[in-house]
Amino acid sequence: MSLHLTLIGIGTGNPEHLTLQAIRAMNAQDLILIPNKGAGKDDLAQLRRNICADVVTNKTTRIVEFDLPVRNETTPDYRQRVDDWHDAIAAVWQATILSHSGARKVALLVWGDPSLYDSTLRIAARLDPQPAIHVIPGITSLQALTAAHATVLNEIGAPFIVTTGRRLRDEGWPAGVDTIAVMLDGGCAFQTLEPKGIHIWWGAYVGMQEQIIEEGPLAEVSDRIIARRAQARADHGWIMDIYLLRRD
Repeated sequence: MSLHLTLIGIGTGNPEHLTLQAIRAMNAQDLILIPNKGAGKDDLAQLRRNICADVVTNKTTRIVEFDLPVRNETTPDYRQRVDDWHDAIAAVWQATILSHSGARKVALLVWGDPSLYDSTLRIAARLDPQPAIHVIPGITSLQALTAAHATVLNEIGAPFIVTTGRRLRDEGWPAGVDTIAVMLDGGCAFQTLEPKGIHIWWGAYVGMQEQIIEEGPLAEVSDRIIARRAQARADHGWIMDIYLLRRD
């Protein structure tokens, strides 16, 4: 029998971000897989556990946890590090699914949406045999950020770019746009920019009870963001943040 793998966007960890489609999909599964990311990050697994406890009413749906492989940071090439890590994760998925005989409908709960700066679809493509893949869209951190600040993502008729902190740090402000959204930034790459004329809308844990936000001219709020980010990471053991930058 063929495997059906459903990737369910769960927003930013707030159970109220779940769509009715997501709730129906979760209750239709034989197996829901929850990754454990190691010491200091149990909050991430617990949020998934809480979501399942809140909405999964189907008594035949099993909630199964697995240990997420650690990425080998000693490999010099970044893309190779990521590819090797994804191979390892796919192998763990496969082994976990096979250890639960009879599971034909399996789901993973994906932060935000599986299509935006998330590798779940790429990892799923490594499974052999290839399952039938279904995607349930979710609220993204971009939407949660702009909602938290009651602002818009783009100017009228103007483009914007979504990029990473690493690329902003290495390449500077992208050409041809006045608005950029920055994700996956572990080092506050906005520090590398000349702040004059730049406005920032920043948020961490957006959409969650722990949400913190800052907004203002980059020159005025940069240090405050860095301090609040460091404190929040120390308090929780992990942090998910995102920000929007716009030139005047």
